[in-house]
Amino acid sequence: MIQLSLIGIGTGNPDHVTLAGVRALQAADRILLPRKGEAKSDLVDLRRLLCRNLLDEAAQSRVVEFDLPRRDGRDDYLGAVDDWHAAIAEVWREQMARHLPRGGRVAMLIWGDPSLYDSSLRIAGRLKGSGRDGDASLEVSVVPGITSLQVLTAEHRIPLNALAEPVQITTGRRLRERGWPEDAASVAVMLDGGGAFQALAPEGLHIWWGAYLGMDKQCLIDGRLAEVGPSIVERRAALRERHGWIMDVYLLARTPLLSRTPPLA
Repeated sequence: MIQLSLIGIGTGNPDHVTLAGVRALQAADRILLPRKGEAKSDLVDLRRLLCRNLLDEAAQSRVVEFDLPRRDGRDDYLGAVDDWHAAIAEVWREQMARHLPRGGRVAMLIWGDPSLYDSSLRIAGRLKGSGRDGDASLEVSVVPGITSLQVLTAEHRIPLNALAEPVQITTGRRLRERGWPEDAASVAVMLDGGGAFQALAPEGLHIWWGAYLGMDKQCLIDGRLAEVGPSIVERRAALRERHGWIMDVYLLARTPLLSRTPPLA
């Protein structure tokens, strides 16, 4: 039996890992750390730092690194992602078979939370549902983590939703293709390849943007979209060029800022 724990680790700050997450890591027989190539070496470096800061020496000795396959950049986005997930599932299977051939507890560190715009649960589902020998003996558990949206709103000191109003969480691709979601007072945008908000008419919109949330290179910008939108696009491009990668998220709202922010004491 393989017991796979998917552990949400927040956005890069060791203080954001919960006690439940630390206990699950300490209890694991193997902790698998994915490498995503030299351009994103910061991501595995942060996972290594988390393990050094949070785990005792015995647990650190059980850390195993492996290389993730790259996603095909073809135009068929959903098809490319489906094939990529299948390839990742095979790599996971190989790592578990190699390091725990008789079963045991495996932990994987997941950015943010495994339930919000992350595919680790879907990939784990492929292992359980492929029908291969031993797949039925995979047991999956989830330790929730702090999401980038929680850090974004905390750093900007704003609520996620306007008073008594709905909020929709979507992707940059969908915002660009579909525009402003119907009946949404606020829209949280994740997985934006860059500047999807430029597809919207900026009048009356406010934006709260953050990159590298929870990390020492965190960057925040907020203001009227018409005024700060171009600055965000420029800053984002510069940061990506400097670091070789970027993770950012933002919140858009039609409600004015002061009506969303409690008055200062």
